Amino acid sequence: MIVLGIDPGLANLGLGIVEGDARRARHLYHICIITESAWIMPRRLMYLHGEVTRLLQEFQPEAVAIEDQILRKQADVAFKVGQAFGVVQLACAQAGVPVHTYGPMQVKQALVGTGRADKAQVEYMVKASLGIREVFNNHAADALALALTHLASSAMKERVAAAVR
Repeated sequence: MIVLGIDPGLANLGLGIVEGDARRARHLYHICIITESAWIMPRRLMYLHGEVTRLLQEFQPEAVAIEDQILRKQADVAFKVGQAFGVVQLACAQAGVPVHTYGPMQVKQALVGTGRADKAQVEYMVKASLGIREVFNNHAADALALALTHLASSAMKERVAAAVR
């Protein structure tokens, strides 16, 4: 299964693509898409939409895993992230790719084993799981973590479904 993980943001949108299953995942690609604060909002959103659409076409993922950011302390930040979140979901809907949302605690639990893990622990597990040695942008690391979380979640759902049958 190919999964595109997305860490939504207006200024920095992390994207990470993995292939495999919960036992063995292979790193395909990662990037942090940056929009300039001087750009007007429609240009920023159009750029994000175009880049996500391009990656959806290039890698043809079977699923998208995106961080669900329900609460934000700063309303203006929440609004901007929400717009990026919406543009990403639009691109996925246009491509016919299902979107799955995961909260930060779910990602930490899936990768580290505790919902209280810190960012360094999550990044370490992403690198270890995918055999990546390079240091990369934390938004891209979060996106890869989301993709790995979806693989783990899918495997769990399959085991539950098999047990019920």
